[in-house]
Amino acid sequence: MSRRREIRYRALYGDRLVPCYDDCPENLDRMLVEIAAKQGERPAVSDAGTEISYAELIDKAGAIAAGLADRGLSAGDRVALFAGNSFGFIAALLGIWRLGAIAVPIGNRQTAAELTYMLNQCGAAAVILDRGLADRLPQQDATPSVKLYVVIDDGTKELGDDLPEGSLELEGLGSLHEPLLAPPPTSAQDVACIMYTSGTTGRPKGAMLSHLGFYHTARNYELQFGYTSEDRMLLVIPATHISGLLATVLVTLQTGGCIICRRSFKANDVLTTIEEERVSAAVMVPAMYNLLLLEPTLTERNLSSWRIGHFGGAAMAEVTIRKLAEAMPRLTMYNGFGSTETLSAVTLTGPLGPNDPLESVGKLLPCIDIRVLDPEGREVEAGKAGELWIRGPGNAIGYWNNPEATRTSFVGGYWRSGDIGSVDEAGYLRVFDRIKDMINRGGYKVFCVELENVIHEFSGVIEVAAVASPCPVLGERVHVFIHAQCPLDTVALQEFCRARLADYKVPDFVTISAEPLPRNLNGKLSKEPLKAAAREQAERKGAH
Repeated sequence: MSRRREIRYRALYGDRLVPCYDDCPENLDRMLVEIAAKQGERPAVSDAGTEISYAELIDKAGAIAAGLADRGLSAGDRVALFAGNSFGFIAALLGIWRLGAIAVPIGNRQTAAELTYMLNQCGAAAVILDRGLADRLPQQDATPSVKLYVVIDDGTKELGDDLPEGSLELEGLGSLHEPLLAPPPTSAQDVACIMYTSGTTGRPKGAMLSHLGFYHTARNYELQFGYTSEDRMLLVIPATHISGLLATVLVTLQTGGCIICRRSFKANDVLTTIEEERVSAAVMVPAMYNLLLLEPTLTERNLSSWRIGHFGGAAMAEVTIRKLAEAMPRLTMYNGFGSTETLSAVTLTGPLGPNDPLESVGKLLPCIDIRVLDPEGREVEAGKAGELWIRGPGNAIGYWNNPEATRTSFVGGYWRSGDIGSVDEAGYLRVFDRIKDMINRGGYKVFCVELENVIHEFSGVIEVAAVASPCPVLGERVHVFIHAQCPLDTVALQEFCRARLADYKVPDFVTISAEPLPRNLNGKLSKEPLKAAAREQAERKGAH
């Protein structure tokens, strides 16, 4: 019997009326307990070659919840997860939800100063962390709300003096108690996670994401991709990022599949994992797919199990999609668009074919509405560019302890994305740029994504970012930074662009690097350091 798909409007968070699936569970814990009861001894997580069943995972989560409760934590408390991809991370996440507490996933690349800010801003009561990250913890008196530290054994070193006094090990915390069986006192509209945005301008903001929101976005992925309990999903992007947490961890658990954990991306290791673990689906950023194509052993692998490749954040270059189709004909590529504040994707493409608009990031998913508005707040015609305002059940409730940011970003039930895009008459969404990243060259607007997609087609390019370079005459010029596998002919690159774009979009300056481009703490390409480098180079040119 198929699952119900009825959609009805629902009043959410006091001031929104949003279409929702009618079969939304009470909370994520109740949903996962029911799935675990059906799946029993089937594998839920594979970590370092060891498979853990659904029954074992749910029992472990209940024991962790009981251990946290025994040490004074309760529903509504914030518990930070400062860890990499592992069974321990997933079990701790589910244990937090069993307790009715709020998970606060924090990327393992955060510095002590950044971690200090986030722990204090959300008032975290506990931190669950990888042992190897202990040296990144702030001094205990710098985070007075934190009363408990729990350590995940990541195989890096023995419990030592660099851990706060009284720290407990997750294995011990979860083995000394009978599992907590009582349903958590949380509803679908309560906060399940606080996830901090990258904070490229000012301090990071903690997006409050609900149980209902997680369920709806995961349900859309399930229906769009046809995921089942037979799927084995590779988790190689950070689970502390919204795409790792939602599009990989929760989607897989919600459908009863198996999560294949890997802590980092190395092309050869990922191909080995896909082959040996019979991976059927993976979410990765476009640069990762390019690196797989460059791996010499790619054609020697048996990758026949891999049927779904999902990516997001930008359209993938046509040449990359073509090469992937040639190397792995069973692999179907999908693009998507979303953010932390929308709880991952609000649009997804169908299977990408040669006649599809590859520059599009797909059509709206069920329950989603997007409006395109001009700077005066008026809706523009179909196909015209403007700011994307997004409404859906996955939208964040607001920002934790930040009413001003909530007021200005969430308006009339919509989230103001800050992205420039368009929706054509056929319903395809195109995203051109961030408002703050658009380049104004002598009065002409240059959308960075359009230029970057063209440059991706130039042979040897792995990743590219276009930024503004200050100019006393034109206001701004175009500077592109490229990570390439070998030295590139910059003149030939500019001619390549000139043949495909208007003259004002052709890069004025090109910087080639053998090193990957910088990324923020959520793993997204960060343009702020590149903008600073472009300004510095422009100043040096002006001085001469």
